[in-house]
Amino acid sequence: MGLGWWFFWLCMSRVANALIFSAYAGVMSLCAAAWHLSSAEAGAVQSAWHVGYLVSLVLVGILADRIGAKAIYLRTGVAAGLSAVAFAWFANGFVSAVALYGLAGLFAGGSYTPGLKVIFEQVPARQRGLAMGLFLGAASIGYGLALLVGSALAPAGHWRAALEFSAVSACVGALLGYVALRKVPNVRHDSSAVASKAGGWSSLRGNKAAVACTLAYTCHCWELFGMWAWLPTFLSTADSPLHGSGIVAKGLVIAASAHLIASAGNVLGGGLSDRLGRARVMMLMTCVSLTCSFTIGWLTAAPLWLVAAVAIAYNFFAISDSSVYSIALAEVVAPAMIGTAYSLRSVLGFGVGAVSPWLFGAILDASRAGPLRDSAWILAWSSLGVGAVLGPFMVAWFAREQRLASERLYPR
Repeated sequence: MGLGWWFFWLCMSRVANALIFSAYAGVMSLCAAAWHLSSAEAGAVQSAWHVGYLVSLVLVGILADRIGAKAIYLRTGVAAGLSAVAFAWFANGFVSAVALYGLAGLFAGGSYTPGLKVIFEQVPARQRGLAMGLFLGAASIGYGLALLVGSALAPAGHWRAALEFSAVSACVGALLGYVALRKVPNVRHDSSAVASKAGGWSSLRGNKAAVACTLAYTCHCWELFGMWAWLPTFLSTADSPLHGSGIVAKGLVIAASAHLIASAGNVLGGGLSDRLGRARVMMLMTCVSLTCSFTIGWLTAAPLWLVAAVAIAYNFFAISDSSVYSIALAEVVAPAMIGTAYSLRSVLGFGVGAVSPWLFGAILDASRAGPLRDSAWILAWSSLGVGAVLGPFMVAWFAREQRLASERLYPR
């Protein structure tokens, strides 16, 4: 079908769906105060989202191969909107927040991998990198908008109104999904065909390029999800680099700007990978992102312009290769196994992504309670870099397997 109006409305649906993802991160410090949460507990609420999201992605990826990606995208969109409303209205403490935000994450995954699968099925190969970059960039716009809403409402203490706005947006996203996909065919794969033609799960385990890409993506998720969860709080709390009045608003505006600019990073990364190759772009982006992980924690006494520049660069490069990992994996597995491959990837990627925000918060708590108080942010941010440091090696492995596969197909 190419990139037409259907794709525009699909991206708008993704923008609206994505607001609930970062809504809590934007008001985390206020929720923690209202609900009397420690840093570890505040991070655990964000981790609950990722756990729900992980379970969702495992299920929707497999179901998208059998029921159809379009059908899954539309059905889970409605459930995601309703669960987001429940979180915004009824969360009032640690237990309820973990349960309801986890439930919201459980359904929100339906707007991710099924959307990627629809794009792979409907968009010509020469435009897939760009299309996935635009789709994932749309999510970054949604993340940024949620933080902008938080920056406007949080200073007055209206953190619940910020959550409600994002929940309503998720409902709008479900409606826009129907507008986008009403003329798009629902492609289904027979389950017996998946097993016989693709060899089932064993074909993925034996596909070294797919394994390498999945492990590289896992490292990417550890760093990315921890950064998304804690960057707004880092920029908006009393011991952050942004001193003075209006600290919450300033921090959220910078974090929102980072997300909005990062939306261009997804487009750039996907488009460059169409021209330069998937592995080259993945390697460049992950190395710059790692540098930011080991740098940003040292900037608590740095000038505002430097803090803002590093925060924006961090978000830009950390997200720029997301679309590339998605298209690279789809290109090295059988078409009937794309959804299943995304599910396996999600088990690992979103699994570690659920842990990193909690560990980040636990390191903050432990450091602040002892002699390392002045190094708390340095240690916490470095934990994201340490967890992702194997990423470049996995990308190099993926590039090698791609090259060997090409040589087998086209021997000299």
